[in-house]
Amino acid sequence: MNKYFIELGDEGVVKYKTIEKHIKKLIDSNKIKDGEKLPSIRKLAEFLKVNNITIINTYKKLQSEGYAFQKMGSGTYAKRREINRNFRKEYSNVLKKISSNGCNEYLDFTGEMPNGDFFPVRSFKNVIDEVLERDGARALIYQEILGYSGLRESISSVFWNDRIDSDDILIVSGAQQGIDIISKAIINTNDSVVIEKPTYSGALSVFKWRRADIIDIPMDKDGIDIDRFEKILKKSNIKCYYTMSYFQNPTGISCSYEKKMKILNLAEIYDFYIIEDDYLSELIYDRNIKYNSYKSMDTNDRVIYIKSFSKIFLPGIRLGYLIPPKRFRESIQNCKVNTDIATSSLMQRALDLYIRKGFWREYINKLNFVYAKRYEYTKKCLFKYLKDKVVFEDPGGGLHFYIEILKSMPVDSIAIFKYAMKKNVLITPGTLFYKDPLKGSKYFRLSFSQVEEKDIDRGINIVADIVDYFG
Repeated sequence: MNKYFIELGDEGVVKYKTIEKHIKKLIDSNKIKDGEKLPSIRKLAEFLKVNNITIINTYKKLQSEGYAFQKMGSGTYAKRREINRNFRKEYSNVLKKISSNGCNEYLDFTGEMPNGDFFPVRSFKNVIDEVLERDGARALIYQEILGYSGLRESISSVFWNDRIDSDDILIVSGAQQGIDIISKAIINTNDSVVIEKPTYSGALSVFKWRRADIIDIPMDKDGIDIDRFEKILKKSNIKCYYTMSYFQNPTGISCSYEKKMKILNLAEIYDFYIIEDDYLSELIYDRNIKYNSYKSMDTNDRVIYIKSFSKIFLPGIRLGYLIPPKRFRESIQNCKVNTDIATSSLMQRALDLYIRKGFWREYINKLNFVYAKRYEYTKKCLFKYLKDKVVFEDPGGGLHFYIEILKSMPVDSIAIFKYAMKKNVLITPGTLFYKDPLKGSKYFRLSFSQVEEKDIDRGINIVADIVDYFG
């Protein structure tokens, strides 16, 4: 009899639910391998001193939940859940259900943006009132194709010191729409796109939808593996390279200045374009990290720059902007018009005034103060509870940590997600960030933006207990 059932055999009278739970745990922890044959109904029934019907019902339940499959005339075989590529949909549905029901009892470590509780509602309301008094009905009318000229001028002046012409800026409804518009404008079926491994799941979905040939290249501690990248460039015709230059989602890695210079040079040599998703670069806690975007270093017009205000400001506003190379300016603008014509005129005007009045800088300074403390506390808790079970990098900014489960721990991130959810804790399995989901089975992302310090300690302790449970 399989050695993994010895423990059950010593428990005396074994109930159906106990057998089912035990086998699920063995499959989740990879002690029973994917595709491994389970004991025959008769043998397992005899060993556990139960009747055959109990084992038959157990195996049927495992099959119905995706933990096993049957081969006619051969027997029942284990099936690891993360092999199921529908997990992305399952994960999304879980978060939607919890969000729609307003379930505040969950400790939510899945958040990708600042907590809305820190948003200065009163000052923003005053700004909206001032815009309506100033502009009247004009504030509610869709007009300029590129976006409200005042906001584009503010972006040019405040964020780019007038080095970018306001006419080169296109207002969009967040970074996700920006990625989608760029893909429609420049990527055709079977065009080769290089991405980082792992990468933002939203971008991965867009490139898959465009039926691009996606080439993923592993990350080093200071950005993409440049040697592998160059080898790919020498043998493949690459259309573009998608990157998150600061606190990459999910790894938290920031690309070094030296590596950016090399990649910009490669873009000119091998004729490809860089899609730069400038993600959370406002939240830099380590003073050794200096801000230099690809776009600010670009002398050959090779960078398509995307910036979302939704991520750092407030998700409901759904505002961002992109700066395309002149070669793609018209095609990208046309794709934007075909997508939704215009982005909320009132919100654009309000954000413009908010930036001009200096409220934006005040808000970012507040976020840096709050989240730098929360970042350090989360790191402290990770060392306290998980130091012998996981490894992780210290990103020096952003809103999350990317955690690798040690190979000696027989558990994967989907199992942790499922067991943690039962204890009202939510984490993000690494499988969501890879072209091949199995590559992320030993990783999970833990975001601290939506969780208070006292709950960070409790939540990470629960995750550690789950890892121990499988150990």
